[in-house]
Amino acid sequence: MAGLTHASPSVETALASASKKRRFSPGRDAIRRFLRHRLAAVSIVVLALLALAIVVGPWIWRVPINEIDFTARLAAPSWDHPFGTDDLGQDLLARMIYGGRISLAVGFAAMAVGLFVGVVIGAIAGNSKGPVDAALMWLTDLFLSLPQLPLLLLVIYLFRDLLKGLVGPEGGTFVLIVLVIGGFRWMPVARLVRAQFLSLREKEFVEAARALGASNFRLVARHILPNALGPVIVAGTIDVAAAIIAESTLSFLGLGFPPDIPTWGRLLFDAKDYLDIAPHWALFAGGAIFLTVIAINFIGDGLRDALDPRKVM
Repeated sequence: MAGLTHASPSVETALASASKKRRFSPGRDAIRRFLRHRLAAVSIVVLALLALAIVVGPWIWRVPINEIDFTARLAAPSWDHPFGTDDLGQDLLARMIYGGRISLAVGFAAMAVGLFVGVVIGAIAGNSKGPVDAALMWLTDLFLSLPQLPLLLLVIYLFRDLLKGLVGPEGGTFVLIVLVIGGFRWMPVARLVRAQFLSLREKEFVEAARALGASNFRLVARHILPNALGPVIVAGTIDVAAAIIAESTLSFLGLGFPPDIPTWGRLLFDAKDYLDIAPHWALFAGGAIFLTVIAINFIGDGLRDALDPRKVM
C-alpha cells in the first residue's frame, strides 16, 4: 500500500520536469527560437538602431535639410558634414535622416495595406466555396499577371497631380505611393491565407468548435485566422523590404516624391551624375537602403523559423 501512496523518485523527477516544461508558453518558445537565429537577432538590433537614429536624429543633428552652402558643395565626409554634401552644399546626414523617415514609413504603411487586403480576400476565398472562391482567385491571378512597374508608373503619372491638389505635395505623394505599392503587394498574401484556411478549416479543433455551435464568424475570428497569421507575419516582413525598394525605384526614376523632399531613392537619383567626383553621395543612400532591406529579410527568416512548429533549432 505504501508503494501506491508515494511516488518513486524517478516519477517525481519526471513530473517536476514536465511541470517546468509546461511553463514555457508558445510565445516564449517562439522568442527563444527567434533569438537563436543569430542573423535575425543582429538584424533586429540594426533595424532598431536605424529607426532610433531616424527618430532622434533631428534633435541631435539640427542642420536644416535645405540649407544651401555653395562653398561646401560636393564636400567629402568631414567633422562638419559627416556624410558629406551634395551639389548644392546641403548636408547629406540631415537629408538622410529626413529621408529615412519617409522610406520606412512608406515601407510599413504599404505593408499594412497589402496585408489587410490580402488577409480579407484570402480569408473570404478560403472560407467560401464555389463561385466566390473561384472569382476571387481569378482576380488574384489577374493582378499577378500584370506588369507591376509599368502600372506603378502609369497610375502615379495619372493621379499624382490630383492627390497633390487634395492633400498637398508631400502628403498626396505619400498616400498615392502607399496605396499603389500596397495595392500591388496583396496577391501573395491572399493566396497564402487562402491555403491556410483550406487546411485549417478541416482540422479537429475547428470541427469541435463547429459542433459546439460556434458561428461562422467566430470560427474564422477565434480559431482559423489566429492560426494562419504566422506565415502572414513572415510575408509582411518581405513586403516591407519590397515596398522600400519600390519607393526607391520610383524616386530614382523621378516619379516619387518632389525633388525638394529627400528620400533615400531620391538621393540616389540625384547622385547618379556625380558618381565619379562624389561617390559618397550615392554610397550612403544606397548603403542605407541595402542595410535596411537585408536586415528586414533576415528578420523575416528568423520569424519563419520561430513561427514554424516543425522547425527544430
